[in-house]
Amino acid sequence: MKKTVFITGAGSGLGNQAAILLAKRGHKVIATTRYQVQADELNNLAKEKNLPIESFKLDILLEEDRNKVLDYNFDVLINNAAISDSGSVAEIRVDRFENVFETNVFSNIKFTQIALKKMIFNGHGRIVFLSSLAGKISIPFLAPYCASKFAIEGFCEALRYEMKILKEPKIEIVLIEPGAYATGFNKDSYERKYTWMKEGSYFQSKLEKIRNIEEKLWNFGEYKKFDSIVKQYVKAVESKKPKFRYKAPKSQAILIQIGRIFGM
Repeated sequence: MKKTVFITGAGSGLGNQAAILLAKRGHKVIATTRYQVQADELNNLAKEKNLPIESFKLDILLEEDRNKVLDYNFDVLINNAAISDSGSVAEIRVDRFENVFETNVFSNIKFTQIALKKMIFNGHGRIVFLSSLAGKISIPFLAPYCASKFAIEGFCEALRYEMKILKEPKIEIVLIEPGAYATGFNKDSYERKYTWMKEGSYFQSKLEKIRNIEEKLWNFGEYKKFDSIVKQYVKAVESKKPKFRYKAPKSQAILIQIGRIFGM
């Protein structure tokens, strides 16, 4: 059955690819973006390829923008929008943590609460949250991002149990946990710390070594093709009985699970 899907953060990266693939599969996609130019590009693509995509700029940090979701009827909400930051927990300014949490956690909760009003009134709905395998095991110097994804894991589990208690209406809660993909997001994330850690950091004498190790690890570990994770978006939307968690790439998910078992 074709569905109407509302997705945030569809201007670039995995969200963009997912929005396009879902539309190609016949779903009506309301794809919101951080920047107007991204919305224009999606609308032009939709017109050129005759795809059922409607795109517009939406800042989930703004209440008036979040309320725009009330103007639409949809079956599935995908909370895809996210930002990142990096740095040593011992010295990073707390407001940098707060900025990440405001977007990745608090604004997504606020947005979801608004959408839930409509879904509960309609009697059904499915909400998909983008977490990360980095929400399972944290990565050095990426604590702001990782911690926000740990938080998403926590409140989603609670929300899922609460919706099961509610029973009627039927509201399904789903998590997607991507690993490392070469969208540019990860590189931008780990590079951010070097703008301020190069002077006066506890790790100043080790920064060059840290940077070299990071570049090698990310270059080796990031998947260049996005098919495996974009398919998880499709499964999260289309499955009649969705799983709670969808993960990819499989190899990274297995490594993370092993790491958790052995307390790494």
